[in-house]
Amino acid sequence: MILPTTLCMAAAASILAAWLMIRVGKVRLGENVLIGDGGNDMVTRRMRAHANFVENTPFALILVAAIEFAGKGDPWLPVVAALFIFGRVAHAFGMDGGALEKGRLIGTLITLLSHLGLGIVAVLIVLGVI
Repeated sequence: MILPTTLCMAAAASILAAWLMIRVGKVRLGENVLIGDGGNDMVTRRMRAHANFVENTPFALILVAAIEFAGKGDPWLPVVAALFIFGRVAHAFGMDGGALEKGRLIGTLITLLSHLGLGIVAVLIVLGVI
């Protein structure tokens, strides 16, 4: 069975992970910090944006796949998956600080609400409520 929402989310997450890696590498090269953060605030911010993505995305992706596999996600699941990815992009930009700093809060809230919503739906599916 092809899970199109899961596949699209996984593809977007993979591309986003590569973008986050490139952002870390770019600031590392620009600041000549090859290992660790070198005490550089921007290196730390970019590293944490990437790490936060890696910490949060697997849970959302697993829940999206399980809900889609259970046949319970139409029509809202693709919207939640897209919002989650949007939230991760907003968080990454927000971690840079400055004018886009609000993106961190927006991304964090979207991620939190996505996790809670997907988790609740998963439990309701297991209980046979939906």
